[in-house]
Amino acid sequence: QVQLVESGGGLVQAGGSLRLSCAASGRTFGSYGMGWFRQTLGKERVFVAAASETGSVTVYADSVKGRFTISRDNTKNTIDLQMNSLKAEDTAVYYCAANPRGLYFYSVSDNYDYWGQGTQVTVSS
Repeated sequence: QVQLVESGGGLVQAGGSLRLSCAASGRTFGSYGMGWFRQTLGKERVFVAAASETGSVTVYADSVKGRFTISRDNTKNTIDLQMNSLKAEDTAVYYCAANPRGLYFYSVSDNYDYWGQGTQVTVSS
């Protein structure tokens, strides 16, 4: 069982930056691939970024590549998402999630067993 709690969301102007953090409970954090997804009202959750169990492999959605960076610290049980050059279309609720199968089908939300409650990111244009 893994419990996830996101923090760091808020309101920022276009072009600005935010750093989201997700804190995980449990001693098996390092055995999970971790991902970030986002969701806007009335739409499905969309993949943003993911990291392998050690963080040595990271993958990104095309829409955020070069602007967002995912990183994890297995000594602190945290997974972060640094978001730079934010755009209005980045506005969404952001969720972190844990995949017991590492990066297996990392962009498919159904492969993630545990989810945080979400944190709102609003980018004003």
